[in-house]
Amino acid sequence: MKRFVGKVGFVTGGGTGIGFACAAAIVEGGGKVVIAGRREAPLQSAAELLGGAASFVQCDVARDADVEAAIETVRQRHGALHLAVNAAGTGGIGSVLNGPVEDFERTLQTNLTGAYRCIRAEAKLMKTSGGGSIVSISSIAGSHTHHWMTAYCVSKAGLNMLTKCAADDLGEHGIRVNAVAPGLVPTDLAAGLVGNETTVQEYLNRMPVSRLGTTEDIANSVAFLLSDEAAWVTGLVLPTDGGHHLRQGPNLLPQFRQFLPEER
Repeated sequence: MKRFVGKVGFVTGGGTGIGFACAAAIVEGGGKVVIAGRREAPLQSAAELLGGAASFVQCDVARDADVEAAIETVRQRHGALHLAVNAAGTGGIGSVLNGPVEDFERTLQTNLTGAYRCIRAEAKLMKTSGGGSIVSISSIAGSHTHHWMTAYCVSKAGLNMLTKCAADDLGEHGIRVNAVAPGLVPTDLAAGLVGNETTVQEYLNRMPVSRLGTTEDIANSVAFLLSDEAAWVTGLVLPTDGGHHLRQGPNLLPQFRQFLPEER
């Protein structure tokens, strides 16, 4: 379906995993895309796989100057921005008692404040482009506690509210803002969870549709929200998780106890 013809997209975390799948969906839909990330090699490889409609820019979403420069690069290359996917993120483990404050701040700096930086910069260019659609990648951890993943859960819960506030703020400018909340999907970020058989089974036991997700599952939801088919949809956090959100968060202590003390 060529639903993105004439549209320009920007995707953070676009070199791998969910971000790459979202960038591919934009290209397959007939659009152009600029993918962004911290590491040049994966970005270059990803852009080559995506073909001539794609290019890349290095960007660390934890840095104001990087985000502003990346969006300026989009403007210089294409003159406008219509679609944006904020997929850059980081993880970590730690409870309130054994998680260092610096780890908490690092996680929020990328997952929440980084998303704020991106939405703000994306919206400024979209406003001059006649409007657009922004989708951020949240998580089942934004609505359900994951024991000893406190910083990550808080960052994604904050992203959910940021999505709603940004949708409220930006609607008058013709900009829609939504989020997709995946369950467990095999990606580089989730490798530590996916690589543990007990943990995977714990997730599967809590899903009515009991299988791991794919990056394409998430990209399909993102593409819908980006598209004009969702023209009257904004402020939505869409679970794409096999129904995991209907139940409860996973018990990850059997895996995490080997890495951290009970408390400090």
